[in-house]
Amino acid sequence: MDMKHTSSSTTAASCMFETLRQDLINGRFAAGEKISISALKEHYQVGLSPLREALNRLAAYGLLIQENQRGFRVPKLSRNELDDITDMRCKLEGMALERAISNGDAEWESQLVAAAYRLNRVEHGQMETSEWEAVHVHFHRTLVAPCGSEWLTRFIEQLHDQFDRYRRLAPPIPESRTILDAQHNELVELALQRKTIEAQELLTEHIRLSYKIALGSCRGQHD
Repeated sequence: MDMKHTSSSTTAASCMFETLRQDLINGRFAAGEKISISALKEHYQVGLSPLREALNRLAAYGLLIQENQRGFRVPKLSRNELDDITDMRCKLEGMALERAISNGDAEWESQLVAAAYRLNRVEHGQMETSEWEAVHVHFHRTLVAPCGSEWLTRFIEQLHDQFDRYRRLAPPIPESRTILDAQHNELVELALQRKTIEAQELLTEHIRLSYKIALGSCRGQHD
């Protein structure tokens, strides 16, 4: 076996997975749309093997639906699914935050403050939307990073991606966004003060408020 070729193919598949993951979350493909493999090959200028591997991984991850003998399709938007995702986010992120506050050391505190500082700069209009999304994701990952469970972190990241697919397709609600932005700083303060219960309650409120925005993507959809 040509190990160099295998490594190159794996790298191409990983890059394709990440590119498609972002495009699916950002709504480049319509909900319910059937994915044309030939069109993807041409658009992304990628070989069939790494493309199929990436598509299979995205189906296992939940951002695509694999149809027997009929290729792949983008999942439809569903109020019931969004409700489920939101409920699981509240439960799992609350658990992770409790563990993070318990386990977090001075290094975590400094990383959290730095993540909040970057987010504040973005929220004051110093970066593009795509950069805001990346910094926003980094903040929430940093918040629960010391939870001590790789699987818990993995589930949370997957739920974030599913949730963001709805949120990014929804029309903005500026007044809610202002409150959400302020809550990021409040979460940092509560975490640094080791006020676990208050931090969990605020995080749940934060997720629920973001859910109200994400609901806008479900208008006109049928479960």
